[in-house]
Amino acid sequence: MPETGPTLRKAARLSAGATVALIAPSSPPSDEKLANAISNLTMLGLRIVEGKNLRSRLGYLAGDDDARLADLHWAFRDPAIDVVWCVRGGYGAARLLPRIDYQLIRQNPKPFIGYSDVTALHLAIHSRTGLVTFHGPVAASDLPENTLRHLRAILMEGMERYVIEAPVADFAGDEYHPFTISAGKARGALLGGNLALLSSLVGTAFAPVFRDKIVFIEDVGEQPYRLDRMLTQLLQGSDLSKAAGIALGVFNDCQPKPDSPSQSLPETLRDRLGPLGMPVVYGLPFGHVSHQATLPYGIEAELDATRQTLTILATAVH
Repeated sequence: MPETGPTLRKAARLSAGATVALIAPSSPPSDEKLANAISNLTMLGLRIVEGKNLRSRLGYLAGDDDARLADLHWAFRDPAIDVVWCVRGGYGAARLLPRIDYQLIRQNPKPFIGYSDVTALHLAIHSRTGLVTFHGPVAASDLPENTLRHLRAILMEGMERYVIEAPVADFAGDEYHPFTISAGKARGALLGGNLALLSSLVGTAFAPVFRDKIVFIEDVGEQPYRLDRMLTQLLQGSDLSKAAGIALGVFNDCQPKPDSPSQSLPETLRDRLGPLGMPVVYGLPFGHVSHQATLPYGIEAELDATRQTLTILATAVH
C-alpha cells in the first residue's frame, strides 16, 4: 500500500441505545467472558446483537474461517448495526485478511473496537479503507472507571486534544512503572498494536507502514528475549526506524523468569529502541491491563516522551 493510503473515514460516534454486533473473529470466549461482555455493553446502554457464530468453537478458533468472516461481513453489511465490537482476542484474525471484503467495509463505516489479536484486523481495515478503527478494550474486558473515561472521551464525546497520561498510582508491579527511553516530542498519525501481530505481518501484503507515524506497541506474557526478537524483526523488516515516535504500553507479565540469564524488560526496550533517535516512552495505559486508553487508528497525535503523555489532537468520530 502507498504510504498516503486511502482517504480517512470517520464513523458516527457511539451513543446510548446504539446497536452493537458482538463478534469473535479470533478465539472463542468462555461462558464467563461472554457473560462479562454482555454485562459491559448493557451497562453502557447499548443494544446487543450476537454474531451467528459468536458461540462457535473449533479448537483455538471461534469457528472456521468462513464462519468468523461471515460474522465480520454481516456486522458491517447490516444497516441495523451501528458498532462492531470484538468479544476477545486470542488467535486467528490474520487468517481472514486476504478474504475480507474491504469495499463492503469502506461503504459501511462503523466503529470497530478491540485489541490484542484484533490488531491484524485494525491494520488491514485501516490501510485498505481509511476507516478510523479503535484499539480499545474488547467487550469482555474489565472496565474500571478510567478505562470508561478514555472510551467515552474518544468514542462517545469525540473529544479533541485529549491527553492520555502514563499512570502513576493506579498499578502495582515493575512492569507498570513508566519511564522515558528517549526524550522529546513528535507528531504523527497513530498506528500500532500488539507486538506479536505487528512482527508477524512483516513480509506480508498487510505489513504496516510506520514512516512518520506515532507507533504504539504492547504485548503480554513474553520473555525479554522474545520481545527482543520481535522488535529486531520489525527493525530489520519494516520501516519502524522511520517512525516519528514510539509509545509503549504496559508489557504485562514480560519480566524474565527467576534465575534465568536475561536483560530486564526496561533494559531490553532501551537496547532495541533507544538508538533510534526519536521520542520513545514506556508505560502509557494500554495493553493487556484493566486500565487502558482507547487509541484511534489514523488520527493525528502528539507524543511527549519527556512528560510521558500522548495527546489525541483531532476528533476520531463525527
